[in-house]
Amino acid sequence: MTKQLLGWRQLLVLLLVGVVLASALAVITCAHFTRVEYARLQQLERKQDQLQTEWGQLLLEESTWSAPSRIERLASERLGMHVPELTEIRVIRR
Repeated sequence: MTKQLLGWRQLLVLLLVGVVLASALAVITCAHFTRVEYARLQQLERKQDQLQTEWGQLLLEESTWSAPSRIERLASERLGMHVPELTEIRVIRR
C-alpha cells in the first residue's frame, strides 16, 4: 500500500510540475505578445504624429492658396477681371 501511495504522490507531483510549467509558458507567451503589441502601438502613435503634422501643414497651405488677396490678384492678372466702376454697374429689376 505504501508503494501505491508513493506512486500517487509522484503522479500528483508530476502533474503539479506540468501545470506550473504550462502556467510559466503562458506567462512568457503573454509577456511576449504584450511587448510586440506595445511596440506596434508606439509605431502607430509615431505615424499618427506624422500625419497630424502633415494635416496641419496642408491646412496652412490651403489657407494660403485660398486667401482673398491671392484670388483677387489671380483674377486680375490671369482673367483680366476688375472691380466695376459705378458707371459700369447696371441694376435689373423684374
